[in-house]
Amino acid sequence: MNPIKIFMATLFSKSNPTKEIEESSIYDISILGLNGKPIQLSNYKGKYILFVNVASKCGFTPQYKDLQKLYDANNDNLVIVGVPCNQFGKQEPGNANEIESFCEVNYGVTFPITEKIDVKGNNQHPLYQWLTQKQKNGIKNSKIKWNFQKYLIGPNGEFIDYYFSMTSPTSSKITKHLK
Repeated sequence: MNPIKIFMATLFSKSNPTKEIEESSIYDISILGLNGKPIQLSNYKGKYILFVNVASKCGFTPQYKDLQKLYDANNDNLVIVGVPCNQFGKQEPGNANEIESFCEVNYGVTFPITEKIDVKGNNQHPLYQWLTQKQKNGIKNSKIKWNFQKYLIGPNGEFIDYYFSMTSPTSSKITKHLK
């Protein structure tokens, strides 16, 4: 946390001790890959990270192609992390092996794919708590509307913005940040 935020948090908490800033680092969050091994988000320091909640049986599933294209064109400064989720229309029913096979066979996906998680609700994974809650990311609140919603994180772990499913991964709304 930068010194100004610490100072402001100190002032704020003294004037209203019931409200505290809980901002944390994206790099402190643990998540497993499809293979069951931890994905260390801290390994991506210095790169942009685009998190996308993905599903194999969704109308937006062809975005895997553009996600891979974006990853291939920018993998020196961008990591895409696919996050399978079955909360929207039960469109990601597969197990880890089925998801991995689907992504590789149909779209040649080489970017990291996490374990299947909940991105909303009572069992929301800490990653999506950070992505969707201003008190954690320090920038803004959001709600996950559907599969293939995207969240862009900057090279220093700062929240940049989120993009609804209809936004193509190769849209200038996203790529303008990667230059």
